[in-house]
This record gives sequence, C-alpha cells and structure tokens, in this order.
Amino acid sequence: MRKYIYILLLCSGLFAKAQENCNFTLTGKVIDLHDDSVLPGATLIIAGFEKVTQSSIDGTFAFTKLCEGTYSIQISHPNCATQAFKVKVSGNTEKNFRLEHHLEELNAITLNASIYGRKTKTNFEQKITEKQLDRYSNGSLGDILNTLSGVSSLNTGNAVVKPIINGVHSSRIVVMNNGVRMEDQEWGAEHAPSVDVNAIGNITLIKGAGSLKYSGDAVGGIIITEASKIPVKDTIYGKTLMSAATNGRGGILTSTLTKSYQNGWYGSVQGTLKRYGDYEAPDYVLSNTGVFGRNIAARIGINRFDYGVEAYYSFFKNEIGILSASHIGGASDQVRAINSGIPLIIRDFTYKIDAPKQDVTHHLFKIRGFKNFKKLGKISFQYDFQQNNRLEFDVRRGDDTDNASLDLTLNSHTIRLDLDTNNTDLFNLKTGLMTQYQENIANPNTGVRRLIPDYERINVGIYGIADISINENWLVEFGGRFDYIHIDAQKFYRTSFWEDRNYDELIPDIIVEEFGNQILTNPKLNFSNASATLGIRYTFNDQYKLFANYSLVSRAPNPSELFSEGLHHSASRIELGDVRFNSEIAHKVSLTLQKKGTVFGFSINPYINLINDFMIIEPTEIQQTIRGNFQVWEYRQTDARLLGVDIDASLVFTKNLNFFHQFSMVKGYDRTLDLPLIDIPPVNITNGLVYQNSNFKNFRFEVKSEYTFRQNEFPDNNFEVFIPETNTQELVDVSTSPDAYHLLHLNSSADFKLSKTSMLNVGVSVSNIFNTNYRNYLNRVRYYADDLGRNFSINLKITY
Repeated sequence: MRKYIYILLLCSGLFAKAQENCNFTLTGKVIDLHDDSVLPGATLIIAGFEKVTQSSIDGTFAFTKLCEGTYSIQISHPNCATQAFKVKVSGNTEKNFRLEHHLEELNAITLNASIYGRKTKTNFEQKITEKQLDRYSNGSLGDILNTLSGVSSLNTGNAVVKPIINGVHSSRIVVMNNGVRMEDQEWGAEHAPSVDVNAIGNITLIKGAGSLKYSGDAVGGIIITEASKIPVKDTIYGKTLMSAATNGRGGILTSTLTKSYQNGWYGSVQGTLKRYGDYEAPDYVLSNTGVFGRNIAARIGINRFDYGVEAYYSFFKNEIGILSASHIGGASDQVRAINSGIPLIIRDFTYKIDAPKQDVTHHLFKIRGFKNFKKLGKISFQYDFQQNNRLEFDVRRGDDTDNASLDLTLNSHTIRLDLDTNNTDLFNLKTGLMTQYQENIANPNTGVRRLIPDYERINVGIYGIADISINENWLVEFGGRFDYIHIDAQKFYRTSFWEDRNYDELIPDIIVEEFGNQILTNPKLNFSNASATLGIRYTFNDQYKLFANYSLVSRAPNPSELFSEGLHHSASRIELGDVRFNSEIAHKVSLTLQKKGTVFGFSINPYINLINDFMIIEPTEIQQTIRGNFQVWEYRQTDARLLGVDIDASLVFTKNLNFFHQFSMVKGYDRTLDLPLIDIPPVNITNGLVYQNSNFKNFRFEVKSEYTFRQNEFPDNNFEVFIPETNTQELVDVSTSPDAYHLLHLNSSADFKLSKTSMLNVGVSVSNIFNTNYRNYLNRVRYYADDLGRNFSINLKITY
C-alpha cells in the first residue's frame, strides 16, 4: 500500500510540474514556399488537442497555454494541399510554416501588399489586380497604368500609348512581362509595349530603380506584369470576356483555359482578338485610326515542393493606323494643319487601315526552372528569346505603295541565373547574373534611308541585394548592380551630316568606306554602368509606415539616341541622334508616408530626380522632303532636374460607399539652359465615388472625375518657315500647350450566377460622358486633331 502511495505522490508531482510549464506560446507566420508571401486565413490544428486557430491578414498565428513537448500541427489553406508539421516546444517558440500555395510563378508576383510578397521592401509599390484589369480589357497597358498616381501616358493618337512615370518614359521605363524584360524597340516615343493586357493576371509598379534584380537602368520605374497564379489541385477552369464599344465601333474577344493537377503539372492557354475601326473626336472622325490586334499565349510546367520548370510562349501582333491628317505635304500645309481647329483630312468611318500605319509582330519564348536547397536557398535559371519585327508604312505613290518604309527585326537572347538565400526573417540576400545577345537587322530594300542601322549588342550584368531587419520597426535594404554593354554597328551617314557634326575630325577612325555622298562607318561603343540603391522602411504601428529610398541609376544611350538619322514615318518627323553620347546618371531620392486604415488611408510620395547627361529630343525646324514636309526633332544631352509629389487617399463613408482621390505633380527643368523640359505631364487630379454591395449581385457603381491642368511650363521650340505660295515667313507653334480640361466617366458591374461553377459578370461604362472637346499635351497628334469623344462600352465576362 505504501508503494502505491509513493507512486501516486510521484505522479502528482510530475503533473504539478507539467502544469507549471504549460504557459508557453507558439507563434509565427504561414507563408508561401516560393516567394515568402504571407497566407492569411490558413487553418492550424494541433492534433490530439482542441486547439484551432487561423492566420491573420499578415499571416501571423498564435497558440497559447502549451506545455513542453513535440506537437503535430495540421495546416490547411484554400488552393493549398493540407500539410502536417512537427514542432518541438521548449519555452516560448517561434516557427514559420511554408505551404505550397500555388505553382511557382518564378518571379515573386505581387497582387496586393497585404496578401502577397513584395518585390522590394523599402520602395512603395502600387498594384493593379485582375478584377481591375478586366475593366480595361479593350484598352492598352498604358491606359491601365494611367489609373495610378504619378503615371501619365505619351500618346501617338489613341492606340499607341506609352507610360510616363514621374515625368520620364521610353527606355527609362522597364517592362517585365511574365519574368522577361521586354525588348520591343521601346526607345521610340510611339513604340507601345507589345503586351496583351488580357494575358495579365496582375501588375506591380515600382517608381524608380527599386529592384536591381530586373534592371539597373530604370530611371523612371519598373512595370512588372504576370499571369494569374494557378492552384495546386486537380481542376480545370477558365474565363471568356467579350467587350464592345461605340467609339471605334469594335470590341475584343478573349478567352483563357487552365488545367492543373495535384501532382504539380499544369497548363494554360489564352487568346485575344481585337478589332476597331476609325475612332472619333466629339465633332469628327479621326480618319485612319483603326486597330487590328491578335495575341495567343501558352504556358506549361511542373511544380513540386522543391523544384519546378515552366515553359512560356506568346505571339503578339498589332496593326495600328496613324491619323492621316498628321502626314501632310509642304510647308504651307504644315502651318495650316497646326493652326487649323480641325484635321485637314476627314473621311467617312471605315475599318480599313491604310498608310501611314504600324504593323508590329512580337514572339516571346521563355523556359525557367528553380530548385530549392535547404541550406542555400532557391536557385533559378531562365533562358528567353524575343523577336520583334516592326513595319512602318508611309504614304507612297507608284509601285512601292505596299512596301514598308521602315522594316526592323530585333532578336534578343537572354540567360539569367539567380540565387535567393531566404536565410532568416532577419537577413535575406538575392544575387544573380545576366547575359544578353541582341541583333538588330534593318531591311535595306525599303527604298528609304534606314533610320536605325544593323547592330549587335552584348550586355553582361551582375547584381546583389540584401535586406536586414534591425528590429520589428526598422528594415534596411541595399544593393548594387554592374552592367557592361558593347555595341557593334554598321552605320551609313550622309557626308553632309557627317561633316556638319564634325564627325570627320572627332571620330574619323570609325570610317570603313566612302560611297559618293555616303560614308559607311563601324562604331564600336562600350558602356560600363554601375547602379545602386539604399532604402529603409520604418513601421510606426499597424497603420503607419515610412519608406525612404535613394537610387543611383546609370543608363546607356539607346540605338535611337545614338544612330537616328532620317524620317521616322509613324512619328511623322525626322529624328537625329548623336553617336558621341555618354550614359545618363540619375540620382533619385523618394519618400513615402503610408497610412492603412479601415476608414481612412493615404500615401504621400514626394521625390527628386537629378539626371546628368539627360538625353532629350526636341523639335528644331521643318524640313522639306520628297515625301512631304516634316518636323525635325534632334537629340541632345543636358543636366535635368525632376521633382514632384504623388498623393493617394481613400475614405470609407459607409460599408458600401467609399471615396478615392489622386493627385500628381511633376516639374522638369533643364539645369544647363535653365528652361523647362519638354513633354512633362501637367498637374492632374482624379476623384471618384464607388458604391459596392456584395449582398446584391456584387453590384458595383463608380463615377470618376479627371481634371488635367494646362501645362504652363514648357520650352519655346517654335520656329519660322518660308511659305513659297505667299513669299512670307510663318510661325510654326509646336510648343504652346492646350487648355485645361475636365472629364467625367462612370462604370458599373454586377455578377449573375449561371450554374454551380460558372458566373457571368456584366459591366457597362461610359467615358467622357459629356463628349468634351480637349487636346492632351502629351499626345503627339494634338497639333492636328482633338482627342477621343464619348464612348459607351459593355463587358461580358464568363468564368467557369
């Protein structure tokens, strides 16, 4: 009996001791295996105990009142395979759990900062989700980005839209399309990105060189587009979207089908057909402005817990008409066209696209793989090939009317190798190298002087980025990148131009041979570009964050800036480059104060960008050619300063009604000449009201107001021309900006359930409700015609 009493006392003591050690906590985060994005809403269950919790919006979880010991924890999340983990608890314990949330997107895609991981931790990022993209299915990438603060667009008519970020554009903006840097002759002011917006699942915008992984020359910013994430489970799903519009009397049809398997295999195919006729201003038809586009994209891959491979291919083809009235004849016509209130050429509506026009074809192929190593991190390898063929057709007479005046084929081969260590929550290191070979082939049989010559370009780059969490409030991110660029070109110069530029004295050693009034040269150029970034993020509390970033950006001159010498037909102007240009060096400092709140939120982003050897193109004169009278635009280098501020704000009035506000201002100055810079976006303000009721067909109604101020700061690039018919000198005003204007838009949508697995979304929108006459300062054809008038459109999206 005494023996049993001893045993009972011993057990009681052990039980009491265990009770004393049952006040421990287990905390941590549930995160994505591949990109460390947090996973809210994951369910965690401790097997054998009645303990269940869910991860919060930032992915965190907590179990309390745990004893010492080893626990089996089961974790489930939508679109994830349920997984079990064993955790040893000895004192308060912190543990992060990684789930296979989606097939490897291979580029750390960002959809929403509160849910998905970031590209850069100390630069403020802006996002556009798939639902927002669906509302702009009939637009372009530039149209969509225009909805973000700090982003404007440089237009050539209505169909060629290039994004402007904080006052800069073209080669200063890097577009990453599904993990591939687009090489689509983006140097031209009227070369729109070769991207089908209906193949995009999400967009992330980083203003400035916030992520050196992608580029070291993003003076303005980086646009990252990616396809939608695919769940790891046995399923097949898709969507079809149809859109029709009154302005242009056309529409689009796009469809996507995706099949995935629990074992990691997946495949997806997407296609788009787009057709519009002549667009219309409020008072007249904009003749020859139709669009005919088609695109197909496909990807296939396998994704496992620690490795994956994906192959991707896209075909993009766009035929775009250029306003007929922008291509005119002699000097008198030029003056008359600019001074006229209406286009000199107005025809009846048609779907036919005549010269002048563009015909762009872009092929993109990518294969990428990754492998996770426990102690090392993730190693990724990618090869991609792009072929961009650009045809530009001028108004011709005779037998060569169907021949392109410009025929360029750009082939690009790129290899990337990246390492992401993901060592701890306190320190992460990303590093990698890139090599690229590029070849431009200019068809010599166009009958027109080649604007861009044949050339070969080799680029080798290496980067490293690290971030350190000093404590729960402070995070520091820093990185560096070095790029070496070699260009080997075969360029013909007119002897008169060669001598006018003093090339005969400055660079006579590049002459290969002389042919009458032509000189064949072989410029071999080398550029060594260093870039760096340093940023901090300070978290005040759950609502307030401060981002501060300094970036040093070095950009080599593009082929257009170096070699242009001739008529750029789709731009309707003569362009002149300079082979002696140096690299641009930009120093940008930006701050962002962000507040997130359930009722009121905002972000304020002031910045300053000092750019040495800034390459700018400006009009200098009018020149008569056998094909008509054209403005001459010439590149030069100067020192520039751009400073501005972007503001976003939102206010929730009620559960269903909210207000949003955007304000953007940028000032650009030529520090060398002490003059304003050309093509700087005017101040603009956007306000909107959104009503949404998820309990009533997910009904959504938005009214949006856009006010664009007059640009009062611009250089005086006006000049006079001689008019033979009147024997007089006439002023050609190419500088004065248009008046301010105000536009109102509205759109609404509702969901209708078709079956258990399919849904119909119906959207209706009206842009420029009051059919306002206006001209955009940043539209290249503003000299000749008004911008677009009222447009009604309807969108039908079926998901299944």
